[in-house]
Amino acid sequence: MMKALSLLSLPLLLACIFVASSSAQDATRIQTPPEKAVTGEKASTDEKAATDEKALTDEKSAAADPFAPNPPAGMKLVWSDEFNVDGRPDPANWTYETGYVRNHEAQWYRPESAEVKGGCLVITGEHHKQPLPNPRANGRRFGFGGFGGDNRPIEYTSACLITKGLHSFKFGRIEARIKAPLMEGSWPAFWTLGVSESWPSCGEIDIFEYYKRTVLANFCWAAPGGQWSPEWNTVRTPLDKYEKNDPKWAEQFHVYAMDWDENRIVLFVDGVAVNDSSIAKVKNARYRSVENPFHQPHYLLLNLALGGDNGGDVTKIPFPVCMYVDYVRVYQKAE
Repeated sequence: MMKALSLLSLPLLLACIFVASSSAQDATRIQTPPEKAVTGEKASTDEKAATDEKALTDEKSAAADPFAPNPPAGMKLVWSDEFNVDGRPDPANWTYETGYVRNHEAQWYRPESAEVKGGCLVITGEHHKQPLPNPRANGRRFGFGGFGGDNRPIEYTSACLITKGLHSFKFGRIEARIKAPLMEGSWPAFWTLGVSESWPSCGEIDIFEYYKRTVLANFCWAAPGGQWSPEWNTVRTPLDKYEKNDPKWAEQFHVYAMDWDENRIVLFVDGVAVNDSSIAKVKNARYRSVENPFHQPHYLLLNLALGGDNGGDVTKIPFPVCMYVDYVRVYQKAE
């Protein structure tokens, strides 16, 4: 019976073997393309994950330092001071105005009123009396005669830092991030002067200036008239306009910038153009060698003036007051 059963089962057994062999081959044919497709999908997923990870890393980096240098298209950073080392401002970048200098201002400028602290340049305006140095010390006078007021007793001190004789720039983007005391009696500024000619023939550009509840963006050159007659291109923005949108605007840092080429000067507050003007045809009414003062290099100035012709009532300032500068940067065209 077993033999008979084996003989009867042989055809069935052979059929099963054939079906199993065919199924294995079919399974192999069916499985191969999906395996390849899965491999391709995995590679695509890995690439996307790597791209997303890089984007996240870049985003985290920007979040960690949202104010890192960011050159405009076609430009490169050519000079900056990030004020990252506490102590005296870098003598390779800055020198100082000293004494009573201009505009009948109340402060005596001195280097001691400027320091780098906590990642910022800090210019401190103070109300305190101190002896008046010899106004002819080192063979020079402090101030410009009646505009300076050489012999007044010192009651107020502050600082004006300048790059004159160290760094000057012609064209590009110049910017600084600043928190200034915007109040009655205070006259802070971030500005430039041309390296040749006397004022105003040298040209002046006020990237940022404040007095009497007004933020100014302006520049000037020599106008017909007397020796000190300027021609002003001025845009005045009431502080109330900024505080209408943000009541704490005056208490915050802001980026003041200038785009400057041979044809135009554009002055910005927090990326918004507030003065966009042509300079291509500017001509000094008086000059020795520089007809257009905005076609020559300029040096930089940072100062906190007090009172004077425009600052207002210095007695209303709650001393001491400070002007903070996070950075100053200059970008120019990449060659």
